[in-house]
Amino acid sequence: MTRSSEPRQLRPAQAADRAIVAAQLGRPPRAMRAVAHRCDCGLPDVVQTQPRLPDGTPFPTLYYLTCPRAAAAVSRLEAAGVMREMTGRLAEDDELRKAYLAAHRAYLQERNELGDLSSDVSAGGMPERVKCLHALVAHSMAVGPGVNPLGDQAMAAIPPWWDDGPCVGPGPQT
Repeated sequence: MTRSSEPRQLRPAQAADRAIVAAQLGRPPRAMRAVAHRCDCGLPDVVQTQPRLPDGTPFPTLYYLTCPRAAAAVSRLEAAGVMREMTGRLAEDDELRKAYLAAHRAYLQERNELGDLSSDVSAGGMPERVKCLHALVAHSMAVGPGVNPLGDQAMAAIPPWWDDGPCVGPGPQT
């Protein structure tokens, strides 16, 4: 996988993508709209979701990290205290705080273009703290570098999870 700055191209979710994401998650994906990022192996690793579940329940997580290897790598960062350290830097660094607020606003704008939730809740604790690195990494992977500074920093700290090949087989797992 390359961490390129090429513009992203959302691809509507196909049946095969849904089956792979279900295998990655161990359950059917909820409100999956599109594949927002693919691993070098070609499998989805971030999906974009609808802002509401089919029953109308708000679902504010626009980007969802689905690859179990990537999720495990992010979990190791969380366990190492990276979220606490990042939150501390937000309190001290005005430029970082401004950039993180801009990421929050961009996230809300994109989500609201799909369906307004009448909420200023975005993801991962934005804009005031770091609550979930998985959400921040998914956001960075989906939109590319330079939008979410803390998601980008977390991405830079993760070893290349894709080196061992696909996390699941090409179809539904039994």
